[in-house]
Amino acid sequence: MKLSVKEIKEIFKPKLLPIIWKNDTLTILDQSLLPFQQVYVDLKDVDSVARAIKTMQVRGAPAIGITAGYGMVISLLNKKPSNLDEAIKELTNAKAILDSSRPTAVNLVWATSRMLNTAKKLIEDGSVKNVNELIDELKKEANKIFNEEYEAEIQMGLYGLEKISDGDTILTQCNAGGLATGTGLGTALAPVKLANALGLKVSVIAPETRPWLQGSRLTVYELMAENIKVTLITDTAVGLVMYKGMVNSVMVGADRILRDGHVFNKIGTFKEAVIAHELGIPFYVLAPISTFDLKNSVDDIKIEERDPNEVRTVRGIPIAPENVEVYNPVFDATPPKYITAIITEKGIIYPPFIVNIKRVVEK
Repeated sequence: MKLSVKEIKEIFKPKLLPIIWKNDTLTILDQSLLPFQQVYVDLKDVDSVARAIKTMQVRGAPAIGITAGYGMVISLLNKKPSNLDEAIKELTNAKAILDSSRPTAVNLVWATSRMLNTAKKLIEDGSVKNVNELIDELKKEANKIFNEEYEAEIQMGLYGLEKISDGDTILTQCNAGGLATGTGLGTALAPVKLANALGLKVSVIAPETRPWLQGSRLTVYELMAENIKVTLITDTAVGLVMYKGMVNSVMVGADRILRDGHVFNKIGTFKEAVIAHELGIPFYVLAPISTFDLKNSVDDIKIEERDPNEVRTVRGIPIAPENVEVYNPVFDATPPKYITAIITEKGIIYPPFIVNIKRVVEK
């Protein structure tokens, strides 16, 4: 059954809306409080947007990009520069603040660069005459980032459906659903949600994803909201469930994909890929084209490390000696040899990635 993006929009209606832009106000679902509290927070200035990204009130590469796009608009609404030169200075400053909030996710810098470059182009070609006109155009650009992301996810979901059969169980990692992308659909979970909406019986196995527990707190919460069968496991049970034949495929998202096929994603992804490869289970990465980084090599990428107390405690409760040394990387790098295919809105990319990524991304 061949369906269009428009038809899917009619069939699938997301149950959760993690990012809402309305009446010049950016409202986010505070994901640090899920699943126990569903609290929406208004972000009124650039500092609060950056803080929301840094403290993971909003998280997931695409959602961070969308939030940052609206954050650039908020900077002008908040500061009210008197002329276009001042507006560019304010946008440049806002970009620096936002870019520093999370160093690994490429969508963040991609979105802020797009907004700043759009502003400069509008001014240079005379399309806007004053700050209010510039703000109106940048609102449209931020909305485009959101809408393009949602349509890209639908396309990814349709391509991913080609890799799912009725009755399949998919293992994932962290949260690469609509909470992570801001749209309610997601990247790695898009094929699962579309399959469910189309009447296929599919289920998901979700590792807890220590230390922030995005699997148990977010993926499980999100899938249950969509009435999709999900089983929660410990991070250490990943190998066993694959060895026992409980998994038909692995589908994960990505925070950055390099030109040679190295994938940076939530810590634990590398482990899943290696085990899947050894056991002959397909391992798919789903991400929009905005996640690709064709400039840097694997040694150039800084792996973000977070507060050691995230490992020493669980939601503030100590579980280890107070002064134990901790290594707390947020992401890992999965080498291309372990990846079956990368699914994007422009199509499915197969090895050799060093050739095919550039061809598809620049298409």
